[in-house]
Amino acid sequence: MRERLLTKVDDELLRLRHAFATTAEGRAAPGGFAIDSTLVGDFLAGTITGQRENELAQQVAQVLPFHYVQANKVAETMSQLAQHLGGQRHLVAWLDRFPGLPRLVARLYVFMGLLDQWSENPAVVTALREYRERTPYPEGLKGYLLPQTDDETLAGLAFRIEELLGDGQRAHAVELARATAWCLREIAPHAAELDPGLHEMAELMDHTRDELDATV
Repeated sequence: MRERLLTKVDDELLRLRHAFATTAEGRAAPGGFAIDSTLVGDFLAGTITGQRENELAQQVAQVLPFHYVQANKVAETMSQLAQHLGGQRHLVAWLDRFPGLPRLVARLYVFMGLLDQWSENPAVVTALREYRERTPYPEGLKGYLLPQTDDETLAGLAFRIEELLGDGQRAHAVELARATAWCLREIAPHAAELDPGLHEMAELMDHTRDELDATV
């Protein structure tokens, strides 16, 4: 199912959500977060060992939530890794091979990719708006949702998940992701009525929650 989820998202998983750029101002990766150039060189050369590749994955997972404020050297390294693996989707697929933080980060980024895509989908926005007329703040989303529902609502939740992840609040990031997936599961039937192209939405949200649970 993991591969199937990956096929549903664009390759641009590491994106700056411009509507929330001012909120991100002043953020920077904590001191000590870096990627070992020796590990990167060995990985690109295909000579890295299993344990050292795991170390590299751990380092990449730590810096990923700060992709939009990374120092030039780190940003260049991330670009090299993504290109070597075949793109950002393949980068997160590689991270998913390693248990712990890399796998958690990978699965959250795939989910955030779905949120970014659905955020501007008129059928999803309409279904979510109508649902919130009955339930303004679905369980687990109070404090994260603004009163109005528009084409930035789901992208805003993706931004908050990434922000929590970067702040080291991984359990809260997972809780927010699960609550968002549950809400989208609730509106999925109506969204699919409005846009038949969303017929897999409910199933994707079920599997997303299962995969996050398995990771935790």
